Amino acid sequence: MQKLNTIDADTLLSTPLPATRFIVNSLLPEGLHLLAGAPKTGKSWLALWICLCVSKGEPMWELPTAQGTVLYLCLEDSYARIQNRLFQITDDAPGALHFANLSGRIGGGLEEQIEHFLEEHPDTILVVIDTLQKIRDILPEANSYAGDYRELSLLKELADRHHIAVLLIHHLRKMNDNDPMNMISGTTALSGVTDSNFVLKRKDRGSPSAELHCTGRDIESRTLELCFRQETHTWELTGPLEGENISTDPELIFLSGFLHELHSFNGTATELSTLLKQRTGDMISPSVLPRRLARYAGDLEKSGIHVSSSRTRESRQLHIACSSCDTSDGNDGKNWD
Repeated sequence: MQKLNTIDADTLLSTPLPATRFIVNSLLPEGLHLLAGAPKTGKSWLALWICLCVSKGEPMWELPTAQGTVLYLCLEDSYARIQNRLFQITDDAPGALHFANLSGRIGGGLEEQIEHFLEEHPDTILVVIDTLQKIRDILPEANSYAGDYRELSLLKELADRHHIAVLLIHHLRKMNDNDPMNMISGTTALSGVTDSNFVLKRKDRGSPSAELHCTGRDIESRTLELCFRQETHTWELTGPLEGENISTDPELIFLSGFLHELHSFNGTATELSTLLKQRTGDMISPSVLPRRLARYAGDLEKSGIHVSSSRTRESRQLHIACSSCDTSDGNDGKNWD
């Protein structure tokens, strides 16, 4: 029997962990995601535009994107239809966007096909599968909670292991509901396994206006007001991007300013606490300081400050590296004068 690999709470609170990578800032992080909508709603147009933005590294609405290779499995379309859609959206489609209209099914070769693509294109950050139903086994269990959970868990494990985003395009139930997430076709296992769920819902049949309902583990729940522009075949944001407030946590601002001035540091928590006291006059005890750094590691990373730790036989070491700081003074973090 394999022994459980555990971590105690004290160590966990004091260990800076890598920040979640966002493919589309604050909207689409790494992990497994579901975009659902009724037939002919325009979800495939939205998926294709997301692919274009990410493969070019261009903003999606006002949200910055990470640039990288994108794989779009357009399993309900021919290459001719995808070509026509590309012509209607852009004249500048990048080589970083790849298409396939045939693939294996979940547990029947799909994971291996994606793994092989990732080996050939190691800078891949987004895989879109349109639609989920095309990669599922046509068996009675496919509509059961256990079947849904098992199949999607295979894709989530792949996404997590490679730190990429996998976006599944899916359908809605015909029955309306006050909570759009309850309209996602299938059992609750689908929304339970995924990291984020998006529901694209037109306000009225035939109307260009729609709402994109967003919820997830690493994103704020919100509803975005959209309008489909027929002349460009893209979804335009017509309402505010709520939830884009920059953190104003006083402690985070204080630590960020101190670490930016420090530039770099390699040493113990006691040494860093002493340095903090000498430079700012404020005191954070050596037992608390590592936990504060771990808590804010993701926010500090966004401002160019990388925090990590390691353990030697004698002590636990903290490592601070500031990629956006002016290091012309040659400070190594140990000059306390």
